[in-house]
Amino acid sequence: MSRPTKQSPERGNARIRLLEAARDIIREKGFAATTIEDLCKAADVTKGAFFHHFGSKEALGVAAAEFWGETTSAYFAAAPYHGPSEPLARVLAYVAFRKAIIAGELQEFTCLVGTMAQEVFVSSPDIRDACGRSMFGHTATLEADIEMARRKRGITTTGWTAESLARHTQAVLQGGFILAKAANDPALARESLDHLERYIRYLFNVTEDD
Repeated sequence: MSRPTKQSPERGNARIRLLEAARDIIREKGFAATTIEDLCKAADVTKGAFFHHFGSKEALGVAAAEFWGETTSAYFAAAPYHGPSEPLARVLAYVAFRKAIIAGELQEFTCLVGTMAQEVFVSSPDIRDACGRSMFGHTATLEADIEMARRKRGITTTGWTAESLARHTQAVLQGGFILAKAANDPALARESLDHLERYIRYLFNVTEDD
């Protein structure tokens, strides 16, 4: 998952400003390297305000993962890939949309919950689980279209399910983000999605005439 970014949180609710700051800074620096001071400075709040809303940095991490899930859910619900009438066209449009939003600086398009999950999966089970809920909540939104496409095209192969293919899209995205970071090259993430599109077309027996 990716995208919502705001470099300068709006004035208003201090808790929201802290969550927006966490969203942006953690994607740039990582969870461990992000300090409470960093967050307070970016959100323009005091440490007292931080601890009023979050009892600890770990609590902030859990809340940031939940905030990411909420905001990205709204973002993707309004995205244009839902438009096509055919379910397989919607699945392929999703992949195309994910490729299209890989733009700007690495920290602007990579995934907050993917970044945190890789870093704290052992050290902070609560953050890890919150990241997992966000990721798997998103993949679940793809399952209905995948299953409808599977039935409509008469795909009876038992080696995969709508759920497993939906999860695989997230594996490709997160892997692409890691490669893009390792090489400092967003093109590698887009390349991964090109391969995902070809794989989906193969699974659904899409021909040149389709």
